[in-house]
Amino acid sequence: MNLKSERRGIHVDQSELLCKKGCGYYGNPAWQGFCSKCWREEYHKARQKQIQEDWELAERLQREEEEAYASSQSTQGAQSLTFSKFEEKKTNEKTRKVTTVKKFFTASSRAGAKKAQEKIVKQGHLGRERNADNILRDLKEIFTPSWELASPTEVLAGKLKAEIQESKSPSPSINRQASIETDRVSKEFIEFLKTYHKSGQDIYKQCKLFLDTMTHKRDLSIEEQSECAQDFYQNVAEKLQTRWKMPPEKVEKAMDQIEKYIMTRQYKYVFCPETTDDEKKDLAVQKRIRALHWVTPQMLCVPVNEEIPEVSDMVVKAITDIIEMDSKRVPRDKLACITKCSKHIFNAIKITKNEPASADDFLPTLIYIVLKGNPPRLQSNIQYITRFCNPSRLMTGEDGYYFTNLCCAVAFIEKLDAQSLNLSQEDFDRFMTGQTSPKKQESDSWSPDVCLGVKQMYKNLDLLSQLNERQERIVSEAKKLEKDLIDWTDGVAKEVQDIVEKYPLEIKPKNQALAAIDSENVENDKLPPPLQPQVYAG
Repeated sequence: MNLKSERRGIHVDQSELLCKKGCGYYGNPAWQGFCSKCWREEYHKARQKQIQEDWELAERLQREEEEAYASSQSTQGAQSLTFSKFEEKKTNEKTRKVTTVKKFFTASSRAGAKKAQEKIVKQGHLGRERNADNILRDLKEIFTPSWELASPTEVLAGKLKAEIQESKSPSPSINRQASIETDRVSKEFIEFLKTYHKSGQDIYKQCKLFLDTMTHKRDLSIEEQSECAQDFYQNVAEKLQTRWKMPPEKVEKAMDQIEKYIMTRQYKYVFCPETTDDEKKDLAVQKRIRALHWVTPQMLCVPVNEEIPEVSDMVVKAITDIIEMDSKRVPRDKLACITKCSKHIFNAIKITKNEPASADDFLPTLIYIVLKGNPPRLQSNIQYITRFCNPSRLMTGEDGYYFTNLCCAVAFIEKLDAQSLNLSQEDFDRFMTGQTSPKKQESDSWSPDVCLGVKQMYKNLDLLSQLNERQERIVSEAKKLEKDLIDWTDGVAKEVQDIVEKYPLEIKPKNQALAAIDSENVENDKLPPPLQPQVYAG
């Protein structure tokens, strides 16, 4: 049996799980094969390049508008005035470009910008000024931490909008349950921060500021909100390491609690939002998995024998864990479910093979578990973890490894074809449409170039089918025997009843007892007298 040919559609080299930039961390299909760190670098490079191109385009359009405006003037004085206004505006833009974020968002700056804009409107430059303001605002957002960009007015407006949205919630019971959990997590977070003293107070302030900022950023795309969360994680972790000099293990513990506190509050706003196609992808994956219900463990080369009771229990626990992932609200808790599922899979393989499981055994079994369990909202959970989990957990450690394998398993299921299962396209199409089932496939119909493993698999399926028929016959004969025994019992009972009715049992009265010999009875007066003793004279 050619094991390599059997696994040609499933095998994934471990190097393929790593970041394609070669940094050594785990990659992710959602990040185009990069790890979260490299993906953010590539994303920022692309975004800065796009903004630079937009800036150059705006400057070119501005020059063209100025030239067109200058040529339309009839006198040199008007042209000089226009040029001076253009120089003044250009100087103002340079000054605003180097100002700090606080000055940029203060009320006086806004009032000054508004007056300058009204002045330019009077001179016919409103459209050009708005374009320049938009570009400057984008540049500020690139080079400034995202949670510090909100003015007090915007934060207040965001809070009011959030309260309106919460008042429109359709399910009071769900909100009440979420509120209880949120309160519990908040109390646990505060108790945890008490052990950090001054640094704990700083952490709490940063978290509150981030949550207030995210309130008014809910109109942004989910990718932009994800960028805000990732920036926040990175800056808080760096501050804990550099400013408060915390050891790595203590920083990791603090970041876990921060993620739990923040994402418990943000879950209902950022999980499967309506602005994305996550729900559409969920339905597509569920439909795909249902269509693949005919896939057997032998087709995937799964080294698990479910006939062993312990292995069967491990498979059930693995399916339970992967389904339970949807009930969790914190990305770290969802990752924990994936990790528990994966460990049950390794234990099942170890029990079956009596040796430690390998990575080549793990991935096919994980695919089989996903196909058998069909977890709800699988794509939404993967996207949620990718967007809002602490990036350090996804880049290293067992959580990152198992999560990367789960992403590979889902990608394999979405692209699964006849070649992946070593099937012909015609058979694959018939199985997908439900016209036939693999257990009905004739093993003699395979071409000579098909691997021996597939032939043996179908031979075993035929044998199982025959055993199933024999079992059905035995069950049928057993039911027939049971029916015959019941009929015989009823027949015997009926015959006994007929005999009893034909020959009824008569109970005669009891006979009188015989009288004693020495009793006073008139009928005994004719008895001879008793013998009398006689005396003999001698």
